[in-house]
Amino acid sequence: MLIRSLSVVTEFIDALSESLKTIKPSAHLSRQQKIGLALILVGILVTETLNWALFERRSLKQAKRGRLCWLFYHAKIAWDLLLQASIRNILADYGIEGGVLAIDDSAKRRSKHTCKIPDAHKVKDKASGGYFNGQEMVFMILITEIATLPVGFRFYTPDPALSAWRQNDNALKRRGVAAKQRPSRPQPDHARYPTKQALALELLREFVTAFPTLTIKGVLADALYGTGAFMDEAATITGGAQIVSQLRANQCVASRNSQTDLTRYFARQPGVATDLLIRGGLSKPVTMLAARLRVKAHGKRRFVVALKYDNESDYRYLVASDLSWRHEDIARLYSLRWLVEVFIQDWKAYGGWNQQSKQQGAEGSERGLILSLLCDHLLLQHPEQSIRLKNNQPGMPAGCLIERLNVETLVDTIADVVAADDPAQALEALTEALDESLPTRDSRKHMAGRDLGRQDPTAALAYHAKAA
Repeated sequence: MLIRSLSVVTEFIDALSESLKTIKPSAHLSRQQKIGLALILVGILVTETLNWALFERRSLKQAKRGRLCWLFYHAKIAWDLLLQASIRNILADYGIEGGVLAIDDSAKRRSKHTCKIPDAHKVKDKASGGYFNGQEMVFMILITEIATLPVGFRFYTPDPALSAWRQNDNALKRRGVAAKQRPSRPQPDHARYPTKQALALELLREFVTAFPTLTIKGVLADALYGTGAFMDEAATITGGAQIVSQLRANQCVASRNSQTDLTRYFARQPGVATDLLIRGGLSKPVTMLAARLRVKAHGKRRFVVALKYDNESDYRYLVASDLSWRHEDIARLYSLRWLVEVFIQDWKAYGGWNQQSKQQGAEGSERGLILSLLCDHLLLQHPEQSIRLKNNQPGMPAGCLIERLNVETLVDTIADVVAADDPAQALEALTEALDESLPTRDSRKHMAGRDLGRQDPTAALAYHAKAA
């Protein structure tokens, strides 16, 4: 589809500029910056990429690739405040006063050899069990009674010294080298290479500082973040919110002076079959057990909930920081964590940054990802989406809204042709522009213009055929 400025996008950018003023008076957007950002956002949504050359073609050369690239890298825009300003507008528009924060991480596959894209490293491929070269991001989303939106991200880079030691240590283990004879673990450099847990806590601090009046009811994260230090610090940052994560099955717990692991503890009695309301929608049959236990690794008592669905044979173990909640409320709250998976899936499919995002340098990666997340905010403020959500009706998925934006760009283009003083001339100009914007590539399927070699018998070699 075509790329052109739409009213819904210009209104979004105008509101973004006004919100920037309230945060920092000098951070408002100029007219040219508004036009450029609007074209980039429409380009990302329409093409599902972040590609300047493609933006130029689809805009019929109205958006020049050089100008867009200059705006992206050199314009004096408060990039670090764009997400915060957009979140302010959404919270005010929907009247949101509280919610739940969910944290998760994801990876973007890159080519095997990258020298101009930062933070690329060896990443475990969960699907194949192997590894690939890519970037890892820690995301945080806000889940409210009305809408779900991304509110922050950080790029993660592992400590190269620790990675090299771990690789060497595993190789020595496979060779049967004793632990005493293997090199000791080096001291991690957390200042230069913070862990994913540290990045998540940084996101929490930044969000709470930016929105002090917003009530955080809970923080959800998977087992990677289920450490005692993370849960305690997250509860302190959010003012005592319920922190829910997961524990490993072999986690050691204590109760009444007896110590065992979670699997053995909850195997002592049969679970209770009940129905659990998942994300306020379908009710699913589950088996649950719960106990307030002292978790040895955390050094304190936690509320542990053993939960398994009908099609599962083993329990998963949820851990909560606030002991005053009911176990069924903890299980219902943790079911919301799946929404961060939905966000990541939508972002990878429609956000553009995950498709063709070859912007170089740290600024290229960070600013591209910011624009990609702003597209999610833009879709949330689309008139059709806004009307549905404000009237407690199910919202539309990202794909449906993008299809509507594609139709809007096409209708606006046709309307310009019809409203022109000379429609025939305007249509001819549009046709010529469309023809010039179409890419021309050479096909390797057809052999025209290639040397296929001599494909005839040689008279001097005819005796070979007679002999045969």
